[in-house]
Amino acid sequence: MKLYHGSNVEIHEIDLAKCRPYKDFGQGFYLTALPEQAVKMANRVSRIYGGSPCTTVFDFDVSSLEHPELSTRIFQKPSKEWALFVINNRNRNFKDYSDTECNFDLKYDLVTGPIANDDLALLFRQFSNGLIGVDILVREMKYKKLTNQYSFHTPKALAYLKKAGVLYE
Repeated sequence: MKLYHGSNVEIHEIDLAKCRPYKDFGQGFYLTALPEQAVKMANRVSRIYGGSPCTTVFDFDVSSLEHPELSTRIFQKPSKEWALFVINNRNRNFKDYSDTECNFDLKYDLVTGPIANDDLALLFRQFSNGLIGVDILVREMKYKKLTNQYSFHTPKALAYLKKAGVLYE
């Protein structure tokens, strides 16, 4: 399958050290299966940081998600587990690295699932502040239109990703 990474520069070599922490699935290299989503991100990043919108295309064998050498976490749809995973990974004060519902310690080489977009920010804040419970959080998430993401967190996972080209705006 094709995966896309939108940025303000072409990706020649992936440097995990340059990836920002406190993202949905932890510090890693993020891609999507939706080219239009990557183009949107490329335009956004270029507006903020300068440069030209650029979408780097990669080939990924989806069967690799089942490879016994990789530790993967797959979220098919929004769920309680997915929400807690995202909230914990975004939380700069979360310190229980051994918790399976976070990836600060890179226990997962590769994670895939929905993107926690701006539509969910209010729900996550309400949940984190104790204003709503997890049942309401999960119920309300079902009404949101979410897109997908794949995050590669370790060199072992990156070995399954092959650059296939680049798209310029």
